[in-house]
Amino acid sequence: MINVVCGIIYKNDKIFIARKKTGTNLAGYWEFPGGKIEKGENPKTALKRELLEELDMQVTINEQIGINIHKYETITINLIAYHCNFIKATYHLTDHDHYEWVHPKELLNYKFAPADIPFLSLI
Repeated sequence: MINVVCGIIYKNDKIFIARKKTGTNLAGYWEFPGGKIEKGENPKTALKRELLEELDMQVTINEQIGINIHKYETITINLIAYHCNFIKATYHLTDHDHYEWVHPKELLNYKFAPADIPFLSLI
């Protein structure tokens, strides 16, 4: 099992989502950004690192929203989601080809990565 973390990032009344780019795992799917937790790293530290690496984004990490264990064809992930508040970003995309700030009611209009879907009902 791979431990992964994601941020449900708020700015005003909108939530940040990003679409995985062609050539990456789950290309074309939207997700709440984050990534793998490195050995010896705590989840909040991992989330801050991943957001900086993938988006050049800074956030304040708040409470944990939930955990979802999801089995994909070849791997199982333990996805931990945190509520975050946006601070700033240059939006330098490395793993994504597009991003949007959307109202929570609009999230169901997007094709989310399967592991992220359970969090939609918690927002």
